[in-house]
Order: sequence, then C-alpha cells, then structure tokens
Amino acid sequence: MRTIDDVMTLLDGLLPAQPGDWWDRFYADRTREVPFFVAKPDENLVAHVESGVLTPGRALDVGCGPGRNALFLARRGFQVDAVDISATAITWARERSAGLGVGFQHGDAFATEGSYDLIYDSGCFHHLPPHRRVGYLALLDRALVPGGHFALTCFTSEEGTASPDTDLYRQGGLAGGVGYTPDELRWIFQDLAEVEVRRMTEEPPDSPRFGKDFLWTALFRKAQVQPPDVRVRQAE
Repeated sequence: MRTIDDVMTLLDGLLPAQPGDWWDRFYADRTREVPFFVAKPDENLVAHVESGVLTPGRALDVGCGPGRNALFLARRGFQVDAVDISATAITWARERSAGLGVGFQHGDAFATEGSYDLIYDSGCFHHLPPHRRVGYLALLDRALVPGGHFALTCFTSEEGTASPDTDLYRQGGLAGGVGYTPDELRWIFQDLAEVEVRRMTEEPPDSPRFGKDFLWTALFRKAQVQPPDVRVRQAE
C-alpha cells in the first residue's frame, strides 16, 4: 500500500458495504412492507421547510432510494439532484417524479460534483463502514456551500448495532446498520454547527409524513466564510 485509496480498498475487503446489486434486489419487490417504501417525506424535513429553516436552493439527496424526500423538496421549489447506488431504486424514483425535473442519478453519491445549499441523507449514513465516513465528510466539505445545511436521519443505538468501530472489523460486518448516539453524531460532524439533534417523531399510518422513533434526526449548518480582516491605515 502506498496511497489512502489503497488503505480504503483494503478496509473495504475487511468490512464490505452492501453493493448496488444487493440494493437492487431489496427494491425489486415494491409490495414489501418496508417502512420507507411509502411515498411520504420525512417529518423532520417537512418541519424544517415549513418553518423556513430550510429555504429553496440547490439540494442533494444522498442515497435517495425511491425518491420520496427528493420529490418533496422539488415540489417546494428546490433544485434537486438525487443519487443512489441502486439502479432499481432510481427507476422507481423516476416513475414517481411526474415531470418534477429532479436530477435522479444512478451511481456513487460521494463522487458528486457541484455545490449545494442542502445535503440530505435519510438512511444512507448508517449503512456506511466506519472508514467510509472519511469520504462522506469530504463530500460535505467540498459540496456544501458556506451557510448551507446538512440534514440526516439515521439509526439510534437501540435500532442499529452499538458495537465499537473496531469490533465491526473483527466481526466482519455491520449487523444490518450502525447505530449512533447524539454525542457520536456531534463528534463525527464537529466541523459543522449543530442546529438540532432529536429523535424522529413517530407518525401514525394516516399521516402525510414519514416518522419512526427508532431514528435520530439531525440538522447541522456550515459556517459562513468570514471576510478577510482588512484594516485601512489612516494617513498621518
């Protein structure tokens, strides 16, 4: 090994992520009772948009699945790109899109180019091996504009595995997904300012919003660029 990419490839072999074809099989049967197969946006995302905390701009939906949150944002005036590793999920999302103009893409979200006012992730982060958080943070650093927001929903430590990172490599798997505590999320995303970290509100079946209380919701904000310190010297 001589590069960081070599190290990442080695660790991928020790703790492989679920590949695109695994997710294609997951999304193939649309009749399955999977909570997030519903065509409803996350309750926290709706709340932030309706309160005016998130205002229309360019948005990236990371691991968009069938597109429920991307389509909500598009209907609320955002210009949306949405990426998923599953071609089957992207096909489903495009069928749902009804001409809304969302830029659905099949591929690696962490290779996305461009600048965004909002980066949203509902359920992707907790499926990443620990070493791939490096690329995740690099995406936020590169693609989120100063003053932009990053919003996340992910497993609590009760729903996902609470094993330390080192134990995940020893056992050779993520046991269905990594669970986090609020303090762990704050530590991982410490370069961003916390706006809110809370448990997702459980929504009833007839609600127009998606909400499950086994998930955390978090909202962070990237600092504004500070203007240079220019001091004008007065003439004597």
